[in-house]
Amino acid sequence: MGRTSAAADSCGIGVASSRSPVVRDAIQDLKGALTGDFQHIVAFFSIDYDAEAMAAGLAQAFPNVAITGCSTAGGISPDGLFEHGVVVLAFPREGFRIQTGVIEDVAAFGVERSSEIVTHLKAQMGYGADGKPSDRVFGVLLVDGLCNGEEALVAAVHWAFGDMPLVGGSAGDGLAFTRTSIIHEGRALGRAAVLIMIESDFPFRTFKTSNFEPTQIKLVVTSANTSNRTVHELNAEPAAREYASAIGLMPDDLGPFSFASYPLVVKVGGDYYCRSIRNMNPDGSLSFFCAIDEGLVFTVARPKDMLSSTERVLEELDSALGGIDLVLGFDCVLRRLDAENRQVRRQMEDLYKSYGVVGFHTYGEQHNAMHLNQTLTGVAFGPRRGVR
Repeated sequence: MGRTSAAADSCGIGVASSRSPVVRDAIQDLKGALTGDFQHIVAFFSIDYDAEAMAAGLAQAFPNVAITGCSTAGGISPDGLFEHGVVVLAFPREGFRIQTGVIEDVAAFGVERSSEIVTHLKAQMGYGADGKPSDRVFGVLLVDGLCNGEEALVAAVHWAFGDMPLVGGSAGDGLAFTRTSIIHEGRALGRAAVLIMIESDFPFRTFKTSNFEPTQIKLVVTSANTSNRTVHELNAEPAAREYASAIGLMPDDLGPFSFASYPLVVKVGGDYYCRSIRNMNPDGSLSFFCAIDEGLVFTVARPKDMLSSTERVLEELDSALGGIDLVLGFDCVLRRLDAENRQVRRQMEDLYKSYGVVGFHTYGEQHNAMHLNQTLTGVAFGPRRGVR
């Protein structure tokens, strides 16, 4: 179990984690570690735990505290990265105003419901239906990582919020790709999303960072099932075979580590964005974490130094905020796998510890209007109280 305590000049967000394998014991660990008057707890937990039991147990252990969260592909806690366990962030009543809304059945109603949810949250925060949130407000979006609807949802939420910063992550289930869960108000939900609107009296900055660069190798999607994000052919050849050939491997050698080390990117508005491969299917097709379409042109990319690129962004945030108190981070699971493959996982853990990064490994990351892969997104809080 690990915990960060709130210093007198900190933003006051409590953090606790547990590696206990039993839900009841893990929740007792969290309850024992968190002291203070909290209004909202966000929990990130591995699929070892039953989501329904986790949702109900947290609600019982922390009465009169709103609970949201999701299952993960791994956690980021004060004492390092983990594949099995739970980490929570507890927002104090002082210094924050928080409202949440849930969007059920994202694929069918996500875009329509997002506008309604945003309008409702604005009203609860006192901004009115047409009011623009102040620069002290940001949003966090947690989405079922297997709903195949993140792109439309994120774009709709960001449009409805206007210029308000938005970050978040897609829930995972290790690397099983079977069932991910969102928890909200004591319930465990599938195919859902939770939108958290946060107003902070403390300085903060949202951010994203990636660590890849494009090569000259192009792969065109020539056959695909767009509804389930599966590519059957690249360059009119079986997808897995053509991708493997492009990166110098045999199809049987493909797996999560090769997908992490050789990401596919697309160019949008002058910038490159990852469209990462989730898994290879028995028929030789490739399933993706992000939306795809026939005619899409992929560029094979190669990672740059993840450690230095991440450290540079955290240093910039530290300078802008006059010190970092805590970072809520959404880190692509493929970044963790790539760090393991390149034997820099321990250094990444040490870097995250030194800057107070807490969060989870995702099936996709949200940043403003974009759903991304192979990035670290999040929000960093400064230690000094802002001036109204």
